[in-house]
Amino acid sequence: MFQVRTDLAVEVKELYKERTNQEIPGVEVERDEQEDYTITRVKVVDEYGSTKMNKPKGTYITIDAPSLKKADQDLKDEMSKVLAKELRGLGKFDKSTKTLIVGLGNWNVTPDALGPKVVDKVLVTRHFFKAYNKTEDESMAQVSAIAPGVMGLTGIETSEIIKGIVEKTKPDVVIAVDALASRKMERVSSTIQISDVGISPGSGVGNSRKALNKDYLGVPVFAIGIPMVVDAATMVNDTIELIIGALKDQATVGGQFYSMLEEMESHEKHTLIKQVLTPSMPNVMVTPKEIDDLINDLSLVVANGLNISLHPGIDLKDVNRFIN
Repeated sequence: MFQVRTDLAVEVKELYKERTNQEIPGVEVERDEQEDYTITRVKVVDEYGSTKMNKPKGTYITIDAPSLKKADQDLKDEMSKVLAKELRGLGKFDKSTKTLIVGLGNWNVTPDALGPKVVDKVLVTRHFFKAYNKTEDESMAQVSAIAPGVMGLTGIETSEIIKGIVEKTKPDVVIAVDALASRKMERVSSTIQISDVGISPGSGVGNSRKALNKDYLGVPVFAIGIPMVVDAATMVNDTIELIIGALKDQATVGGQFYSMLEEMESHEKHTLIKQVLTPSMPNVMVTPKEIDDLINDLSLVVANGLNISLHPGIDLKDVNRFIN
């Protein structure tokens, strides 16, 4: 079978529906449609649903905002507020919560630099609490942040670095931020996913490392991600589907050419894709040409969402005044 690469739970659900014309048992879905965005909450409630989704039991929230790619400041602020609201709905965050923010990814590769860029923009405060020997504050919560890099840069598994930091600093919760992969170009840089089950860095691009989750780190792990790339093979597969659909519309019903198109199996398309992409480009990921600007804008959206959700006395006008 042709394996579609995606990190988005909502896309896994959509693929299952496309292939079986059924919803996945053990998976609950709730949609909330607004003028500028749509929120889809996918909750995997049992082991059967987890197996079919190939994702751990838990909640996956997807915020689809098509205009986010070319958003003005008002929409960016709105998305930060929505992100903050959904994050607070998943976990308990108050002035006494100690949070470690982990910016996953490679800062030398622009489409993978979302996590490190977010870390650059979040308000870190743990050192103030240590300097003044405080445990809580009315305006700020205790937040620390780290961008650990990738194994190719450090020679160390990211999970090992984070586990050591957690054991030393003892946060109440970890929030991991990472760039994701989507199966649809339309979702690249316009979709935000939040989950309460942690994350497996690199899974969407076929380079999965050890998962960062509560079982491994010993504290709740929330994940925030935005798809920044699409697998080239997935784009080719979708393009073939569109071509077949267009040609079928023009072919004579019952004719030989129509029948050939109608009977083309998924494995035959997969074989054709492999012949086209291999050996010239067997593992290519596609990203928008304006990725530099997108990463800067979206990292600010995520960072502001984190800042206003974690710090009780800080709102958007405060963070917009000092962070850009």
